[in-house]
Amino acid sequence: MQNQKKIFLSSPHMSGNEQKYIQEAFDLNWIAPLGNNVDGLERDLAEYNEVNDAAVVVSGTSAIHLALRLLNVGLDDTVFCSSLTFVASANPILYQGATPVLIDSEMDTWNMSPVALERALNEAKQNGNLPKAVIVVNLYGQSAKMDELIAICDNHGVNVIEDAAESLGSTYKGRKSGTFGKYGVFSFNGNKIITTSGGGALVSNDEEALKKARFLATQARDQAVHYQHSDVGYNYRMSNIVAGIGRGQMEVLDERVLQKRAVFERYNKAFCNIEGIEFQPELEGTMSNRWLTALTIDPKVTGISRHEIIEKLAEENIEARPVWKPMHLQPLFEGVKYYPHEEGNSVSDYLFEYGLCLPSGTNMSVEEQEKVIEVLKELLKI
Repeated sequence: MQNQKKIFLSSPHMSGNEQKYIQEAFDLNWIAPLGNNVDGLERDLAEYNEVNDAAVVVSGTSAIHLALRLLNVGLDDTVFCSSLTFVASANPILYQGATPVLIDSEMDTWNMSPVALERALNEAKQNGNLPKAVIVVNLYGQSAKMDELIAICDNHGVNVIEDAAESLGSTYKGRKSGTFGKYGVFSFNGNKIITTSGGGALVSNDEEALKKARFLATQARDQAVHYQHSDVGYNYRMSNIVAGIGRGQMEVLDERVLQKRAVFERYNKAFCNIEGIEFQPELEGTMSNRWLTALTIDPKVTGISRHEIIEKLAEENIEARPVWKPMHLQPLFEGVKYYPHEEGNSVSDYLFEYGLCLPSGTNMSVEEQEKVIEVLKELLKI
């Protein structure tokens, strides 16, 4: 029965320091976009991720859109994109009038399959239609196989946009997630590991490109006393108040990563030896922020389906979600070319059918998590 406080999937968790930066914006009357907090958050992000520059914007989606603009993606172009992701990864391809091509995942990371990508790029090369970019998504905090994916793309002269919306704070072979492609993208949506309520960032070592990104994100206003515009622009810059929330959140990012990983470890300890349950792997040499604890449930072995578990948890006022529905199964992308991991083996389909995301909030108490574990054990009859 729903007689307890709701346990959310991943709710905002304030540090207590955000108000200081917000008050500073009020004191200086920097309420609109731009200001000291915007500059400060961009510095914080660049330093934390060890890149040359960062531009903060209104969403991760807008950051991907700007990256595609910077790569001159337009009509008649194609862009390859991970299929197993949230629609925000792929929508900006459509904004530019380009054609998406969707790439399957592999089981080691649940992210883009190097095998499928290489097959797709080889076929595109034979057809004289190489993509303008490849959008690689790091799902639920786990980095994709960036060495392999970057090498394949470099071999074909194709730029990579790394969608690290879910993986801020994660690492791959000692390097921060989101820093491997030509451009990296982060999200600060309300459910992410840190939040600005809504917002995102584009990061790169190409400082000139990010200057252009800021220009495009402020309505592409030319330098003139009057308002003059020679290019299509967008209202994408983050407000100074929102950026103030982000500065307070950046101070606790590493702490939030440790807390997310502790949540995962409690679930893992409870269920790692249960036949029919497999957690999202952590690739050797990587460190996932474990933004969400994700696993697969085999109903033939456990006797209960993912859907039944979600329904039963909801009855206890506990929020859980399926793994993302792949883009190639979405009505929006019906008819779009899709490359499975292997012919006859679509990993994304399998992960969507059996995948489950458990409550993983850093502000969820140990007692609340134990409640989730208790309900799951009861359902699994263990």
